[in-house]
Formats: sequence, C-alpha cells, structure tokens
Amino acid sequence: MRAIIIDQDVLMLEILENMIQEIGGVQVIGKFTTPHRGLIEITKIQPDILFLDIEMSDISSLDIAKETKETFPDMDIVFLSTYKQYTVQASKLQATDYLVKPYHEEALSETIIRLRSRRGSMKTTLARQMVCCFKKLQFKYYGRNSEVLDVKWRTPSSRALFAFLIHHHGQFIEKDVLLEEFWPGEEIKEGYSKLYSTIYQIRKTLKSIGFNITIISSKGSYRLELNDVLLDIKEWEQGIEEFPFVNEDTISKHKEICRLYKGDYLEEENYLWAESKKSRMRIQWSHYLKKVAKYYLSTENYSEAIILYLQIQEILPFKEESYFVLMQLYDSFGDRYSVEEQYRLLRNMLYKEYCVEPNEMVQKWYRDWKSRRVREEYKVEELVYSK
Repeated sequence: MRAIIIDQDVLMLEILENMIQEIGGVQVIGKFTTPHRGLIEITKIQPDILFLDIEMSDISSLDIAKETKETFPDMDIVFLSTYKQYTVQASKLQATDYLVKPYHEEALSETIIRLRSRRGSMKTTLARQMVCCFKKLQFKYYGRNSEVLDVKWRTPSSRALFAFLIHHHGQFIEKDVLLEEFWPGEEIKEGYSKLYSTIYQIRKTLKSIGFNITIISSKGSYRLELNDVLLDIKEWEQGIEEFPFVNEDTISKHKEICRLYKGDYLEEENYLWAESKKSRMRIQWSHYLKKVAKYYLSTENYSEAIILYLQIQEILPFKEESYFVLMQLYDSFGDRYSVEEQYRLLRNMLYKEYCVEPNEMVQKWYRDWKSRRVREEYKVEELVYSK
C-alpha cells in the first residue's frame, strides 16, 4: 500500500514515517508540511492512504479531507491528532482510522492491519486498458483501483518505435520514414532487417500483456490501431472538447479530466519528434487549468483553486500571475507563511531570470498585506495584555 503524510509538525512527520517503515506493509511515497503541495501529489499519484494532521494552523484539514474523499472515494484517510476531540468529524467524513499523538506502535500496527484488510476486501470493478503518454510511456488498467503494468521491452528501439507509432496512431507511416528516423545511415537491407525485428518485438510485447493493439502492414507502410484500448491524451483532448463549459453540472467530469494529465507529453522519454506536441499540449493544459480554477474562484472554493494554481506554477514557473494569485488565495485562509513563501519565490525567480523586481502592483499589495498583518498581531497582543 502506498501512502502520503501531511503534517506541519516536521518531527512528528518523521517519527510517523519511521514507525511505518519499521512495521512494514506501507510505502511512504510522499511527506509534506505544506497541505496544498501534498494535495498536488495526491492528485498526481493517487495513493492508497492519506495520513492527515487534523490540527494544522491556517487551514481546515476537515475541508481537505472532504475534498479528497469526494475526488477519490476509495482513498483511505487516517487522521492524526494530539487530542480525541475530532473523532466525530472524522467519522462523518468516513475516515478509516484516527491516530492520537504521540504514536504507539501497537495502535499504528492495528491501523495498518485494518487498512490492509479493508483494501483486500474492496470489490474491484471492470477497468479499461489504457496506454499513457503523459509524463512517460506506460500501460495501465484505467478505472477504479488503477494498476500500472510492469512492461519489459526487449530493446530501447522497440519502446521508442512503439511510442512513435502511438504518436501517429491511425495513420500509415512509410517504412522508409521509419528507417530514416530510427536507423539513419544503415544500409537498406540491414535497416529493413532491424525494422522487421523491432516490429516483431513490439507485437510480442503487446501480446504478453494482453493489450488488443494491432500493427497493420500495407504497401510499404505500418499503421497502429488502438482498437478498444484507451489513450490518455486522446481521452483528455476529447474530454476538453466534449465539456467546454465548467459549471456545477460538469465540475466532476473536469476533475476526472485534470487527473489524466500526469505531466508533459512524453517528457521523460526525450524524443525530439514529440517536442512540438509537448509544447502545444502544455499551452492547452495551462489554459484549461486557468478555466477550471476560475470556476473554483467564482464559487469561493479556494482550496481547489490553490491546487490548480500550484500546478500552473509548475508548468509555467516564469509567469508572475500564479505567484500573485496564490498569495491572495493563501491570504484568504490566513496562511501568512505561504503568502510570504510565494512572494519570496516570485522575487527569486524574477531576479534570477530577468534581474527585475515584482511589478509595482504586486509590491504594493504585499506592503499593504504586511502592514495589515502587523496591525492584526498588535491588536492580539493588546488583547492578551489587557487580560
């Protein structure tokens, strides 16, 4: 089972991770002291378990848990707390368990046994075969309890040629074009021998994993047919086209569309022929995220808006807009540490890339915000001393 831990207390976070490793049965694949950073990873990798500190300052953990459950109903949530007073709220949110700090090995062991038992008894539903090209080339069963397959390629050439055929799926690609792309400079006879051998290896690999993908040879060309196998980039593009408007009726579908995009198109494969499509899809992705984020802003769902703008920041780190929007969103939660962090990140980025300061509007907003924070803290001190 894979888990993510979100806890603003660094020491308790480290202690819990070490205890989980000693007990075994759960792999901690991410740990975060910043809730919204943790939520981005949850959206990307969809762990089995979320260990969530319920007493984080400046942000509602209950809201985070509620949104996580709505988006990933099968994810187990284990609340972490110094007190037992939140057990009722945890129960209402269908939390799997509740751990009280400081942690005891026996209680944590029982929690892990309970999690293993629950996940082992979960009913699986029919999942569709899918080829994934976002971030890297993968095969998976798409649906509830998605499973990524461990595919063994005979050679790097067979993997690269399959990716190229997927890139042009449904189109005939001349064999001479493939020779020029993958075996330039080879003698014709030797080049064709390597091409035929690689196509044979691809077909054998597809058969070994049971994916119904065919490669048709016709008149000196090859064409790859997906048949009933899904392609993540195709599902993503069709989803955006099918649901052009973001509203209360379509937001659940847009959440599903957002989850498909795990990273740039074949970004970890470093194929030169994929660069143009990668750039185009990145721009399309950023526009799409902004559209969905605007809906969340209009409905005052600031937690979801923060998650999307953090993703936009990852995609377009040299644009000033995301930093400023995030500063304002964090301010709405009263999360002053994250406001200051975003301003610091913005200043560092602008100085490093352009040798300039943030624009005057952003600087003025930050100065006004700092002044307001000072006044609020002064009022709190006055109230404390007056008592």
